[in-house]
Amino acid sequence: MTESPQQKLHVAFASAEAAPFVKTGGLGDVAGSLPQALKAAGAEVVVLVPKYDTIAQEYKDRMEHLCDFYVPLGWRNEYCGIERLNHRGVDYLFIDNERYFSRGYPYGFFDDGERFAFFSKAIVETLQHLPGVLKGFTCDVLHCNDWHTAMAPVFLREFYQASPFYQNIKTVFSIHNIAFQGQYSAKVLNDILGLAHIPAAAFQLTCGPDAVNYMQGALNYTDAITTVSPTYAEEIKTGEFGEGLDGILRRRAPILQGIVNGIDTVGFDPATDQRIPAQFTAGDRSGKAVCKARLQEELGLEVRDDRPLMVMVTRLTRQKGMDLVTYALDRILSGGVQVAVLGTGDTDYENALRYFEGKYPGTMAARIQFDPALSQRMYAGADLFLMPSLFEPCGLSQMIAMRYGTLPIVRETGGLKDTVAPYNQFTGEGTGFSFANFNGDEMADTVFRAAHLFWDDRAAFNKLVDNAMAADFSWTRSADVYMAMYHNLRPDIPLPQPEVEVKPTEKAKPVEQEKATEPEVAPADEPAATAVKKPAARKTTARKTTVAKATAPKTATTKATTTAAKTATSAPAAAAKPATANPAQAKIDLDAVLPTIDPKPAATPAAEPKPATSTTKVVPKATRRGKRK
Repeated sequence: MTESPQQKLHVAFASAEAAPFVKTGGLGDVAGSLPQALKAAGAEVVVLVPKYDTIAQEYKDRMEHLCDFYVPLGWRNEYCGIERLNHRGVDYLFIDNERYFSRGYPYGFFDDGERFAFFSKAIVETLQHLPGVLKGFTCDVLHCNDWHTAMAPVFLREFYQASPFYQNIKTVFSIHNIAFQGQYSAKVLNDILGLAHIPAAAFQLTCGPDAVNYMQGALNYTDAITTVSPTYAEEIKTGEFGEGLDGILRRRAPILQGIVNGIDTVGFDPATDQRIPAQFTAGDRSGKAVCKARLQEELGLEVRDDRPLMVMVTRLTRQKGMDLVTYALDRILSGGVQVAVLGTGDTDYENALRYFEGKYPGTMAARIQFDPALSQRMYAGADLFLMPSLFEPCGLSQMIAMRYGTLPIVRETGGLKDTVAPYNQFTGEGTGFSFANFNGDEMADTVFRAAHLFWDDRAAFNKLVDNAMAADFSWTRSADVYMAMYHNLRPDIPLPQPEVEVKPTEKAKPVEQEKATEPEVAPADEPAATAVKKPAARKTTARKTTVAKATAPKTATTKATTTAAKTATSAPAAAAKPATANPAQAKIDLDAVLPTIDPKPAATPAAEPKPATSTTKVVPKATRRGKRK
């Protein structure tokens, strides 16, 4: 039996960029891949992205205009159009306002604070229009990413949650890089955000009285916080990595969770990748030897299979460990390891790499450029991949390298520690090599540990390659964790049932037939145990629970449990503050000088929501240039 639309979890995923439409970093990869995995896991997902003028015309030509309205922003009323494009089964909704988004680049403008405050407000306003234009899509969870969307949870709670339509919407905020927080002049608090009625300290604890911090606002208001790896989630609670937000994150630690990103395992597949000289698999890596020889030839290196080739595809910055690299390159190159680096960044690092290329011809190659095609060939042709980051929230390059049978050498920080299992010489286990301290000599020692394994024990080295290529870095695994988190926020919506779990329910008929001949078996116990004991268990258990409920007869135990569950989850939600909240009425948390927010999800009955009473006004598309009303 298929699920009714009301039973599906509806997720609105908001991001300032999404591949393939616009991408400047890892955030674009996440917004381009995770929503598809969530849909495959059973959620109904829409993605909200600004409609930048840099989006390729081929995508713009396929967009469908859904609706338009005005968005209140401080004393302004700004035009907002919604354009839809279905990509790989997911609806991407583009927020259209030419005044804010017709720029040559997504970020880096004097009015970014206003631009992305508008984007955040437009996200929340758009939600109430979706039931009428997207087949009854009613948002259950709003998932925001990085500072560009950080004000959406704040706006929702302060201006909208008094409306029945918004009362049951839960918010998730994901930190992809805590170093970028969105700090702007304190004047925007009233002039743009319209939030003069709440304590300014909700946005200013980390940046002083003359500025506001968008990310800090999200951390204080959201219902759940995620970041891109478990280790990074622990690191950002410390003063060393927290960038001033560590105190807030420690206070909100019960709702903070680290979930490792995935990669596009279809796009990054050496068995089918047409961008590399020869395809290969874990079982037949003869094509990888061809890729290595071609890469050495292309980069001007000696074509030798007996020398390990170590590559870097990176930004040339201190955060990526370039201090360690320039310090240790002499020792590494003179020791017989070939090195190739692709990337751009700080001029000092670029010049240092050029120097080593001249000093070690045939052994060192520096390509100071941005070249995605070459990066693909480097992933496929190298033996080792160096990633000695000072800090790394998650990192994708090390996972891509392993996918292509290239062993990573990483520093144990953030997502690098979570995704690379260090080589154990006694058991042969591991998927790469790692070192703990931000130290050039320690990094070089680890490089030579890998090189000597390549030279002295090729069988053990190849076993590591097998392990690396077998590692699962698909988005499916990550999506399952996100779905469990969404379910914790909205327990009134059952986890979806994958098709593979339907088969056990078909065997329920023989169980029913046994009741007449063997009453001692008490066949009702099994459904009752499934339905009663496991409603809050892990994802797969919860799904089987839903199946059992759908097919097994209700027993007295089941009914009693259902009644108790309804009683426990039907407490009416506390009345949310209206848009014109009185500052004196706001509850203050003296530890953080913030509005008090209950981190536990309120399991309000999922009544059919009614559209919010909105001050928005539908306007002709002719005003899409962002003229104020």
